[in-house]
Amino acid sequence: MLNNKKIIIVMPAYNAQATLKETFEAIPKDFVDDIILVDDCSKDKTVEIAKELNIKTFVHSKNLGYGGNQKTCYKKALELEADIVIMLHPDFQYDPRLIPSLASMIAYDNYDCVMASRFLCNSAKNSKMPKYKYFANKFLTAFQNFFLNQSLSEYHSGYRAFNSDILKKINFSNLSDDFIFDNQMLALIYFNNFTIGEISCPTKYFDGASSINFLRSSKYGLGVLLVSIQYALAKLKIFKSKIFKY
Repeated sequence: MLNNKKIIIVMPAYNAQATLKETFEAIPKDFVDDIILVDDCSKDKTVEIAKELNIKTFVHSKNLGYGGNQKTCYKKALELEADIVIMLHPDFQYDPRLIPSLASMIAYDNYDCVMASRFLCNSAKNSKMPKYKYFANKFLTAFQNFFLNQSLSEYHSGYRAFNSDILKKINFSNLSDDFIFDNQMLALIYFNNFTIGEISCPTKYFDGASSINFLRSSKYGLGVLLVSIQYALAKLKIFKSKIFKY
């Protein structure tokens, strides 16, 4: 615990056998009360490795998608009465040693949600993020900051921490099962007047790291634009789309 807050790590996993152990071993266990892995019907030995590491493991009988995986992660964390929930991808792109920094900003009531940003302190450039990802991220972030009237350095990091109050208030079960889930969550956090902070996070790019192809990236990008516009319309009370009616 940190400041008497129960901290639970959730890892949405799919075919993570090559990096799961390394990720798990880098987690600072002294700051963490429990670790949950949700396997989205992997075709490799992710589940076997997770059980060997004594990680609390839940397995989907069919693939539900990235958003669907997170929904199970958060439900299980709330069942275990988490106060702070930190999503850590098991692909070892993000540094687990930053967990205390993420958690402390929530535990001491600085923010309700904290993002590990790849764009603070030139982290993205220093870690050699592919150029198309870099410029797409910069464009989408600028677009979102304009329509959400915010100033985050990025909205697309998969490394993030939540006060459990967010997960209790936001009806995340009704959000997308696809990658746009991440973006819908952030929009709803702001819509419900929660706060988001950031820390700088260096990121690794290598062949074994998870990524989505160009077609799915394009679909995600269009989804981001739509969510941003829907947010602005809902805030202006012109039109409330489905996700902003909760």
